[in-house]
Amino acid sequence: MEGQTSLFSDADFLNYQIVRSKNRKRTMTLKVERNGTVVILVPERTPKEEIQRFFISKVPWIAKKIKEYQETIGKAGGPKRYVTGEKFLYLGEEYPLEVIEGGSAKLTLSRGIFQMCSDHNADGREMFRNWYRTRAREIFAERVSFYGRRLNLSYNGIRITSARTRYGSCSSDDRLSFSYRLVMAPYDVIDYIVVHELAHIKVKNHSKKFWEYIEKVMPDYKLRKQWLTARGYLLDI
Repeated sequence: MEGQTSLFSDADFLNYQIVRSKNRKRTMTLKVERNGTVVILVPERTPKEEIQRFFISKVPWIAKKIKEYQETIGKAGGPKRYVTGEKFLYLGEEYPLEVIEGGSAKLTLSRGIFQMCSDHNADGREMFRNWYRTRAREIFAERVSFYGRRLNLSYNGIRITSARTRYGSCSSDDRLSFSYRLVMAPYDVIDYIVVHELAHIKVKNHSKKFWEYIEKVMPDYKLRKQWLTARGYLLDI
C-alpha cells in the first residue's frame, strides 16, 4: 500500500490510499471506509496521473458516501459511555451494562447483563475491548475449526486484530486474521466471514470462481454480507 496522496489544498483536502495488485489486470476500483479513508485498488503498473484522474472523477460520489456514513454513525447515538444503562452488542444482541460500586475492575456477562466493578482507575473501553478479544479467540477458534474440517481446508493459525472495517483476511501462507469487533455480530455473519477467509486458501482472489465457491458452501452468503454493509457501523465501542 502506498502512502496517502492529497490533490487539494490544506483548506479543502481529501486523502486517498493506493493499493497496487499484480492480480488486478485492468480495472481500478474505489472504496470509502467508514472512517472516511478512501482506498483505490489498481493494477500494479498504473501511472499515478491516471489514478489521480480516476480519483477526481469520483469525488462527487466519495462526498456523498462520506455524508451517508456520517449520518449513519449519528443514528448510532454517538460514543459509548461506560455507565449503568448503556447497551453493548454481543453476538447480535444488546445487553445493558450495570456498574457495581467497589471491588476490583472486572467485566462479566451474566443473565443478560454486563456487570463491571467500579475501579475508578480502570478504563471501561479497554475492559470491553479485552473482553471482546477473549471471546473472539474462543469463537473464531471453534468456527474456523468447524468449517475447516467441513471444507477439508488446512490453515496456518488464527490472529485476532482490532481492524474496524477489514473484518478478516487470509495471508499468502494461509494464516487467518479476524477483527475482535465481529463478535458483536450474529453468528450467521461471523460464519460468513470465516467461510470467506477459508475460501481464500482455495482461491486467492475475488474472482467469479471464488464467489461461486462461497455460494456453494453458503447459498445465502449475500444476505449475511448485506448485514455487514447495513449495520457494520454498530460494531464499535
